Amino acid sequence: MNFWQKKSILTWLLSPLSLLFWLISQGRKWLFDKKILKSYRSPIPVLVVGNISVGGNGKTPVVIWLVEQLQKQGIKVGVISRGYGGKNKQFPQLVTAQSDPEQMGDEPVLIAQRTQVPVAISPNRQQSIECLLQQFELDLIVTDDGLQHYALARDIEWVVIDGERRFGNGFVLPSGGLRELPSRLEKVQAVICNGGIANQGECVMRLEPEFAVNLKTNERKPLSDFSQTDAIALAGIGYPPRFFKMLQGYNIQLVASHSFADHQSYSLAIIQPLAKDNLPLLMTEKDAVKCYAFAQENWWYIPVFAKFSEKDTAYLLNPVLTLLGLERKENE
Repeated sequence: MNFWQKKSILTWLLSPLSLLFWLISQGRKWLFDKKILKSYRSPIPVLVVGNISVGGNGKTPVVIWLVEQLQKQGIKVGVISRGYGGKNKQFPQLVTAQSDPEQMGDEPVLIAQRTQVPVAISPNRQQSIECLLQQFELDLIVTDDGLQHYALARDIEWVVIDGERRFGNGFVLPSGGLRELPSRLEKVQAVICNGGIANQGECVMRLEPEFAVNLKTNERKPLSDFSQTDAIALAGIGYPPRFFKMLQGYNIQLVASHSFADHQSYSLAIIQPLAKDNLPLLMTEKDAVKCYAFAQENWWYIPVFAKFSEKDTAYLLNPVLTLLGLERKENE
């Protein structure tokens, strides 16, 4: 929400509710820290990729990058997720590349499609882990989101932040967009800054596109082929302006940009009126997983890939490999 980015009268009107939210969340965390409330300890290590603010920070690309890096090391990874946005009500559920994103959630299906690793969803992370371990031999569990899910013990925590929006007005919900205060970052193993200007000690991540993929034919084109071309864009992600700005950075002439809610459900009736004059319709990969069944020939999605410097890659991966009793292979 835009009002979360600055302080206003509404911020102060909602501040008593934010204080209550903070007291409840801190009290709950204290109960887990003191072991009054019990946390589930997985039989294999757990790495959480989460955030302290609501949506749109870039966690899923980090999860995909991490899984792919570990696959190069021969590590067997399973991913768990809450399955937010999905309509499924029976948990836990295994997610595959062929799963219906409307039922299982767009992000879990996207992770399964990109990485081909076992993925399970449930609001109860213990259920997801047990579901995976009953069927697969795994070395590590990566959880997409769940930093505040203290019912699950974890070995490593990474937090992804939006380098442009950072922490907004600095208030927790509902006055601001924070789930926890920035002081929480002092206790995690890595802070990953997505875009913008990173603070000292943060790992810098760039989300870079390499090509566009046609939803109907699976044809790939360099994104440069759309340069100086009129196009229409849509995005149903946490922060759509980032996607539109990326396209404009490739000199794509956006005739119209359509923002939808994160995890938006789509249908032909919703999208077809937006695709005017047979112009290319460009969308995110997260949107595309929900549109294959009714895709048209002028619809394209733009996958993005997380990129880190060699130094930051080593900083992120070496503790994980040490935890698993391995050493990093060079020249990967």
